[in-house]
Amino acid sequence: MGHEAPTFKLFGLWFSASNMLMITIASVIVFIIAVLGTRTLAMKPTGAQNFMEWVMDFVRGIIKSSMDWQTGGRFQILGITLLMYILVSNFLGLPFAVIFGHELWWKSPTADPTITLTLAVMVVGLSHYYGIKMKGAREYGKDFFKPMSFMFPLKIIEEFANTLTLGLRLFGNIYAGEILLGLIAGMAVSGYGESFFGGILGTIGAFIPMIAWQGFSIFVGAIQAYIFTMLTMVYISHKVSTDH
Repeated sequence: MGHEAPTFKLFGLWFSASNMLMITIASVIVFIIAVLGTRTLAMKPTGAQNFMEWVMDFVRGIIKSSMDWQTGGRFQILGITLLMYILVSNFLGLPFAVIFGHELWWKSPTADPTITLTLAVMVVGLSHYYGIKMKGAREYGKDFFKPMSFMFPLKIIEEFANTLTLGLRLFGNIYAGEILLGLIAGMAVSGYGESFFGGILGTIGAFIPMIAWQGFSIFVGAIQAYIFTMLTMVYISHKVSTDH
């Protein structure tokens, strides 16, 4: 809280070093989980393979709730990737934060609006791409004028609103959780400046709230990963399905 992000300039553009670091770490973790879960496949799954099959079934259920499987089956890998990546990203900043000087290096990638809005733009962009690919540009364009032609401006506003709400909802929940964890951690160590006994009391007093909020943050992180994946499939279904 109140810490700056480490940045550097390359080719006239500014980049966040902490975002790049945490994105890479989250991607590596997801890759390792996927490799371990599919390395040795068996008819009777156990361990990591059992987990991966559960994730596949879970995402399949999300897709089927939004569109028919014949249309939505091609998006299963996208759903699995989003669910696992966002879930891991939401959890990375929960155990601890790493600060050098006044720069925050270790945090949840999804606690930065740049990351969440980029994911949202990617999802909405994919929904338009597959809408045109599967329905044709002419038929796809007609959807913006249904059920009445005067709905066109509202449909355009809706696209921007969907992008903003999808990205900012994820960011707001994860960022707020990390802010509160930072406040509780500050309370746990602030008393040592006055006296050792006061510091011990502060640490003991902050222990239970810290554990409780860590557990709640895990729940929130999982729910937000689910919501993002579910809304992704809903947005895509609105563009590719003929019954919308």
